[in-house]
Amino acid sequence: MACFTIPNVKLVGISACVPEKVISNLDHPYFSTEQMTPFVNSTGVNQRYIATEEQTTADLCYKAAEDLIAKLGWEKSEIDLLILVTQTADYKLPVTSAILQDRLNLPTTCLAMDIPLGCSGYVYGVSTIASLINAGAARKGLLLVGETNSKVVSPFDKSTEPLFGDAGTASAFEFDANAVPIPFSLGTDGSGYKAIIIPAGGARTKTDETSLKFEQVEDGINRNQCSLVMDGMDVFSFGISRAPSAVRELLEYTNKETEEIDYFVFHQANLFMNKKIVKKLKIPEEKVPYTLDKYGNTSSATIPLTIVSELKDKLSSGRHQTLCCGFGVGLSWGTMVLNTENLIVTDITQI
Repeated sequence: MACFTIPNVKLVGISACVPEKVISNLDHPYFSTEQMTPFVNSTGVNQRYIATEEQTTADLCYKAAEDLIAKLGWEKSEIDLLILVTQTADYKLPVTSAILQDRLNLPTTCLAMDIPLGCSGYVYGVSTIASLINAGAARKGLLLVGETNSKVVSPFDKSTEPLFGDAGTASAFEFDANAVPIPFSLGTDGSGYKAIIIPAGGARTKTDETSLKFEQVEDGINRNQCSLVMDGMDVFSFGISRAPSAVRELLEYTNKETEEIDYFVFHQANLFMNKKIVKKLKIPEEKVPYTLDKYGNTSSATIPLTIVSELKDKLSSGRHQTLCCGFGVGLSWGTMVLNTENLIVTDITQI
């Protein structure tokens, strides 16, 4: 596992945006309450915010970015780095970050790039933006992280569709020679790439009439080859083994004890899995916030969304250490410790 530390970079603000449309899993348009009750009890997902047909990840991240820039009082001319982490980009090409650079009216000297990662994406995104700022490529940067998972799941698949929600977030970083260095632990196991996959739509298996045809896999699961497929047992086994080991390795690398960390923010995979991870690590429940009941699994956005939703009042004043751990599609994982002081956190907005 790759462990390393990046100095001279500080997280100064964070924001989040979700769509206005809310779907309750116990009042699902395609599945009965009897079908959904066991799902809700095991996953903890009561409701989700779902984008309209016209809304994209870029729209949600754009709103989050505008809110955060205004709250920070940053001049847009000073922002020289923009990174977007998403698996649901506006187009195959160009990169959506380039479109957002223009929409946000950032200078053309702004470096913009996309990172197509999911569940571990926030940690990978922070490591990338922090590396560039520390290297001198930028002084101030925005990390936009979001997904519109509703656009890639089959509405007729009870194993995946009721789990996922949509959200966009923005995190602001700046160069600070006095910042506490950010430690990271990142890893990948591509042998498990089929555990979470959209089989068609890429260069290897292109979209055609066959791939668009819906087929019944089993009762309550109807999807086509352009729909997200998730092997629940493989993902569960991966999550409850890899996430605890990743946390332990980072704590060992930084010579920290669990007691020194104020909060542990895990990727919101599902409640049963997350509870297993927390139990394995013997972390006090009061240190572990959850948002699955409100927003579901928003993939790359779960960690920043949970910080905004559940830790806004706590992180807005004083110094805190927050350990963040993302794990999933790839298969990949990432863990980091963020040291914050009087963090600017906006209210969650809706569009």
